[in-house]
Amino acid sequence: MNDFDGLVAIVTGAGSGIGLATTRALLARGARVGALDRAPQAAGDGVVAAVADVTDEAAVQAAVAAVAERFGGVDVLVNNAGIGATGGVEAGDLEQWRHVFDVNVLGMVRCTRAALPHLRRSPSPAIVNTCSVAAVQGLPERALYSASKGAVLSLTLAMAADLVGEGIRVNCVNPGTIDTPWVGRLLDQAPDPGAERGRLAARQPVGRLGTAAEVAAAICYLAAPSSSFVTGTALAVDGGMSGLRLPPPADRR
Repeated sequence: MNDFDGLVAIVTGAGSGIGLATTRALLARGARVGALDRAPQAAGDGVVAAVADVTDEAAVQAAVAAVAERFGGVDVLVNNAGIGATGGVEAGDLEQWRHVFDVNVLGMVRCTRAALPHLRRSPSPAIVNTCSVAAVQGLPERALYSASKGAVLSLTLAMAADLVGEGIRVNCVNPGTIDTPWVGRLLDQAPDPGAERGRLAARQPVGRLGTAAEVAAAICYLAAPSSSFVTGTALAVDGGMSGLRLPPPADRR
């Protein structure tokens, strides 16, 4: 499948997890990719690995410009860079709250502002933001993270409304619990990592964690020219977590 032939994509947070999987999926589908990260991993033909922290506006501007110059433009922006946080509303000091919002929300603002002049010249422009099921479900011990992802969801819808007249589509994916390095670090900190993994798997109706490749496939769907009638959409990739209400396992028939 080469539905991205001739297109250039930028993926932020491309060094691991969903970002790295998305970079690989886009390359496999024919795109040329600018992989932005503080420690980018992707390399090879068709990819530019650019060092950039999304909290650094000058670095973001320079990285986006370098990708556009190398490949002759930008058609797709995947705003994936983000960090997690645990705890209730009293957890963490306000500096941590500011930092998470700076990365998860303002990082998307910086990258979008840098990419928009190039997207406006594209025949198939698309932006996909990585949001979370935490934006639409009340999860325990995720106050700060949920608040930042709720802002991402609202930002996605507002951007879609602002840019639809220019033909720029804006959507987001809402992953459930995905087996990424961040989740792995959370599990390592648990008193019983095996039991905690089982608990996280069980809260998704399909009974398992998702994979980064599964989220990447959804991102590619939203970014592809074939999805030209899709904008302002939050696509759940959560194993049924946000949409299904199943009885306890003992009561299922």
